[in-house]
Amino acid sequence: MTWSTLPALMYHSVSSVGGPLRDLAVPPERLAEQLAALSAAGYQLVGLTEALDRLERGDTGRMVAVTFDDGYRDFLTRGVPELRKAGAGATLYASVGHLGGHAGWLGRWERDFGPMLTWDELAEVAAAGVEIGNHSLIHHPLDVLTPAQLREEVVSSHDQLEQRLQIRVRSFAYPHGYNSDLVRRVVQRSGHDNATEVGRRAHSPSERRFAVPRFQPTPDHTGAGLVALIEGATPLSAQLKQYAQPGWRMVRKLARKAGRNLT
Repeated sequence: MTWSTLPALMYHSVSSVGGPLRDLAVPPERLAEQLAALSAAGYQLVGLTEALDRLERGDTGRMVAVTFDDGYRDFLTRGVPELRKAGAGATLYASVGHLGGHAGWLGRWERDFGPMLTWDELAEVAAAGVEIGNHSLIHHPLDVLTPAQLREEVVSSHDQLEQRLQIRVRSFAYPHGYNSDLVRRVVQRSGHDNATEVGRRAHSPSERRFAVPRFQPTPDHTGAGLVALIEGATPLSAQLKQYAQPGWRMVRKLARKAGRNLT
């Protein structure tokens, strides 16, 4: 990996859980270890928009973009303190329609990560210097929605965040990582200037700013293991990914019509 590429990390809950969601929860002590190891390896830890802006200005410093999806309360109570200790910036993507409740899209496991942030708590996160990004209204895969549903998911959530928090919201995270040409156009036209997916590889400045890939740290990644992951991962090529998406998208559209939600 060259210094001109950008590794981005995708965290979810700052906690420890069992069951099928285990890999989406990184406990605070492991998070602290991972952040410390990245810093010791010479990386500056920043939010995604800051990292992209610096790349566009020609910054060749070693950076890692740190992001958290969904907006669980444990980000404020456990994540923010660890970020402060590490001197790290971050971006938090809020699932706007679930604020003040639970992660309803997780079905029977919706309470595993505890409650979501309230609007007041989200404002505390913003006041702590964390970039607030948009994660749509109800966390539904966007590429299988009708155009009207898509606009409601993206535009309404963006406007609510900006109006209630009185901040500019520049970044978007696609729920479940799925996007398409139409989804990216709607996200861009609604006021965002960057967006992120999953991808599990580093971002290159030559790639589009509206499909930034991210690595997913798990509770099994030691600090050294996470550094090794971002520096040595073999990515799925962009061409192969492009060919794989349409077929899986059709499966999910058919499942949605049948009343099932594949994630």
